[in-house]
Amino acid sequence: MSFKTFRRNYLIRPIFKLARRALPGLSATEREALTAGDVWWDSDLFTGNPDWEKLLATPPATLSEEEQSFLDGPVQELCSMLDEWEINRSRGDLPPAVWEFLKREKFFAMIIPREYGGLEFSAYANSEVIRTIASRSLVTAVTVMVPNSLGPAELLLQYGTDAQRDFWLRRLADGRELPCFALTSLEAGSDAAAMVDCGVVCRDQFDGEEVLGIRLNWSKRYITLGPVATVLGLAFKLYDPDHLLGDLEDIGITLALVPTNLPGVEIGRRHLPAFQFFQNGPNQGHDVFITLDHVIGGREQVGKGWRMLMSALAVGRGVSLPSLSAAATALCARTTGAYARIRHQFGIPIGQFEGIQERLGPLAADAYLVDAARRLTCAGLDQGRKLSVISAIMKVHATYAMRSAIDHAMDVHGGKTVIDGPLNYLGDAYRAVPVGITVEGANILTRSMIIFGQGAIRCHPWLLKEMLALEEEDPDAALAAFDESFSGHFRHGFKTFFRAWVRSWSGGRIGPAPAQGKATKYYRRLDRYAASFALLADATLLLLGGGLKRKEMISARLGDILSELYLLSAVLKRWQDEGQPAEDLPLVAFAMESRFALIEERLHGVLANLPNRPLAALVRFIILPLGVRRHGPSDRLTRRCAELLLAPSATRERLTAGLFLKGGANVAVAGLEQAFDLVIASAPLQQRLHEARCRDFREGFEKGLLSAKEADLLEECAKAVAQVLAVDDFAAEELGESNFSATAGS
Repeated sequence: MSFKTFRRNYLIRPIFKLARRALPGLSATEREALTAGDVWWDSDLFTGNPDWEKLLATPPATLSEEEQSFLDGPVQELCSMLDEWEINRSRGDLPPAVWEFLKREKFFAMIIPREYGGLEFSAYANSEVIRTIASRSLVTAVTVMVPNSLGPAELLLQYGTDAQRDFWLRRLADGRELPCFALTSLEAGSDAAAMVDCGVVCRDQFDGEEVLGIRLNWSKRYITLGPVATVLGLAFKLYDPDHLLGDLEDIGITLALVPTNLPGVEIGRRHLPAFQFFQNGPNQGHDVFITLDHVIGGREQVGKGWRMLMSALAVGRGVSLPSLSAAATALCARTTGAYARIRHQFGIPIGQFEGIQERLGPLAADAYLVDAARRLTCAGLDQGRKLSVISAIMKVHATYAMRSAIDHAMDVHGGKTVIDGPLNYLGDAYRAVPVGITVEGANILTRSMIIFGQGAIRCHPWLLKEMLALEEEDPDAALAAFDESFSGHFRHGFKTFFRAWVRSWSGGRIGPAPAQGKATKYYRRLDRYAASFALLADATLLLLGGGLKRKEMISARLGDILSELYLLSAVLKRWQDEGQPAEDLPLVAFAMESRFALIEERLHGVLANLPNRPLAALVRFIILPLGVRRHGPSDRLTRRCAELLLAPSATRERLTAGLFLKGGANVAVAGLEQAFDLVIASAPLQQRLHEARCRDFREGFEKGLLSAKEADLLEECAKAVAQVLAVDDFAAEELGESNFSATAGS
């Protein structure tokens, strides 16, 4: 007997049997969700030994000349047409002229190829458009991003028949059709497989002739653009009790395009999501009959809807909500820094108080990090990848960063952004935060179950191969496949153990790293944490196996570590892509130090809750030999980051490039920008008055300390600051006559 045969029969076979008993079988839905989409840099991180040269060699996301022209032209024109206060408080909708402009300029057709009349923009261009619009109007940004995200166009591009693409994409591109996608229902929120919306295969009349089709009944809610859509992308469970399609009765989740003018379709009523008046509402269908040609992909795609949804979601949610979040974090950083510079208390700008700087520091660093991750993700998408795990990371952590940024900004602004009105430029963003955190996969579920759960299976170099081997029906083929994958996993684990040991015990000083100047040390520390994560992930999977699905807090912590490794990789990639500007290093350092502390906290949290305490102690000895040593950025570093927002600089402009700050009805932010510029320009004059103990510019002028021109500048500055510090007030009858109640009930 050869050694290979002996090993397989007496070592691998018992492990194989044990693994089959321990690992629950995958349902069809789980298999489809776990195998949807592609892996990329997340897979490198999961090996514990990321190839940094591979990351740095990735071409940065860029815009074509046509895409840049669109941003400089139609996008700027659109933003100048928008008044968010008017939309949300008076109209309850976008003005008709804006709707017409969006259709005419093909804002709803950014992902549709030119051959069908669309713009065929890159993921990065799509993202830049959404980011710029979101800096002016959240309502409009949501309206534009939905047709370019998870919706009929993306599904048609991936799965539609040639005839469906030729018919529907042309109509979507020129604005004849306005799409929405209906997935969520009362019974099925995060658990889409629990939906009761159904279709039954049958024969009936359609356009005057009897055809084979589907009779649909559904009730959906939370559907953006649903009240005004002309074509409804619908997810439902398909049944074939009379076996008109084949032997299977319960065919499964299926996707179809349903014109909303068909008999039995009910649309028009609206939800009011956190007082943001984008079109969103419920819809129902009662005995709606469609042909099989309405199924996306035709008859061949019936029952494959869940995989189709997961694949489309892997693209869409990597762009839409991260773009909106990047706009919000950058806008919060810029406006809060400017406000902290012009607002004086106790005789000095409030930005000089450390309590304010404690908020400004993370505002600046998070704006840098979120946009870095957005750009890296778009670069991956533009290489043709469907980044399922990375898009989940981005959706969760970009929206969480948005919430944190808005909270910091509101704290600094105080009453200025508590009082509602046209002069409040943060109130709507504050109210809209729960919308971003909830839609396109609720953050709680995505963080606690998807990021590591899907990431471990898709990104681990051997785990999916082992699982597929265990699912193999042929016993000999199953054992052979398991032998190969388990042996590979064992070798990987052995290397990871010693790699994590050396890198952790050296404090991240030993390990491969590209020559990146002052950032080189951060690559080595990320090497250390990647190896620690890989070892801990393997230990957790070994201990818990399939039971990890029920240990959601442990899964969430592991998912957080993987997420932070990705986000910090993006920070280093951005710094390299932008030419390694020394003045941006404080932002890089803050992001690193704050999130290294979080990584160590999560490592500790997993180890503290593993049920096998001896194994947990061994892993702790390897990866955290001195315990949690990172405690976040120093006060000095926090101050340096805060100061970047308090004065004009190239860093400040890079941090907030692409935001719509001036023009049109954007009076509040434009006024803040003007006041900031005037305060900076007049700072030497203010210092002169202070040293002369003059109360104001008038006294300085009378004493001959200021010329007439200098006094005029200070007067203009004082007026501009007063206008920014002002808040709105209303007559009682104005509030009584508002359209809130009328609009909300429409």
